[in-house]
Amino acid sequence: MTSKTESVELSSYQPRMQAPAGDIDKYLTWAVRDFLQRIMESEMTELLRAKPSERTPVRQGYRSGHRTRYLNTRVGRLQLTIPCERSGRYQSKVFSAYQRSELAFIATLQEMYLQGVSTRRIQKITEDLCGTSFSASTVSRLVAQLDQDLERWRKRRLTEEYLALIVDARYEHVRTNHQVTSQGVLVIIGISAKTGKRDILGVYVANTESRTSWSDVFRDLHQRGLTGVKLVVADAHGGLQEGLARYFQGIPWQRCMCHFKNNLRQLVRPKEQRALLRDVQSIFDAPTLAHARQRLQEVLDQWQPGHEELVNWIEENIEQCLSYFQFPPAWRIRTRTTSMLERYNQELKRRSNVIRIFPNVDSCLRLMTALAMEQAEEWLEQVPYLDMTEQEVPQTQDRICRQFGT
Repeated sequence: MTSKTESVELSSYQPRMQAPAGDIDKYLTWAVRDFLQRIMESEMTELLRAKPSERTPVRQGYRSGHRTRYLNTRVGRLQLTIPCERSGRYQSKVFSAYQRSELAFIATLQEMYLQGVSTRRIQKITEDLCGTSFSASTVSRLVAQLDQDLERWRKRRLTEEYLALIVDARYEHVRTNHQVTSQGVLVIIGISAKTGKRDILGVYVANTESRTSWSDVFRDLHQRGLTGVKLVVADAHGGLQEGLARYFQGIPWQRCMCHFKNNLRQLVRPKEQRALLRDVQSIFDAPTLAHARQRLQEVLDQWQPGHEELVNWIEENIEQCLSYFQFPPAWRIRTRTTSMLERYNQELKRRSNVIRIFPNVDSCLRLMTALAMEQAEEWLEQVPYLDMTEQEVPQTQDRICRQFGT
């Protein structure tokens, strides 16, 4: 079969080439190319249910050579030979996921350049990434095509039940009304009640973490079919509790344990912080809610002399940190903090730091959504976040309320 050549925004690899020696950049290019080629060959084998030249009664089709495609990436312009199948059924899932985040990233940089808010450094980045400069019409076409896919994903129906929500917000600098403002990026992660796996249920960009912003988020999730929630894990975001009370009435709020301890640091002298945090951690590590309450009273009695303000603050706020005791012991360490989402947000920040200032809200939402889709697909292939074979069943809402005295 005669080889075809296409130039697209994808990634590539040369089969059976030897790794170059000495030059780390060349080695990285080869490694990426080799890795991607192996993935595609494996995908083709799985599709056809047969290896190259293998004769088997379960074969579902036949290979038909390769075609060459190019991908401009951050390790350079790569040449990839993509396996073909006679009926044309084969399409690599790897590249569709990769394209979304890369295209969103490139489109954002191009918008900055076209709108006159970029620097020569930004222009150089776009040329290095893309290999060429894009016209305004090309950018518009790419963005419109990508936005349709991202909008469809953001509005998808939530057909599963989600045991817990992990909620957090971070901020990006966005140009709005000819000035740079701080916009909140709100991310909602759900843990499936059926599989225990994580999924990103929603990504939103809002002016502030106000009651209106969180109410809009929870209303959207509710309208898209979110059900089964037994716990919401979050920091003490402004307006969060009011939004929950309106759209998820009766759902316990688990205040992030790590954020709670950070707040405690501000209430004592530096030399007392270590001892205080150790005592508070012993409450969170208790085997049962009853033991936690007993340990809490011991800690309060210990710190009462000379720390009345501290003791009062703990009494008023620590109940919000104990909601995770409704779950089996094996689940608690992963449902008492937002640390998992914080780590994901750090990755978002690493990517957005290159852009620094988004040219508009749409470009910010575009990149955040593309990266969220990519992460959600990775999580679906990983082991469950919570082990759903745990025998102990979470307590009912009535029992939780009785324990908390509400």
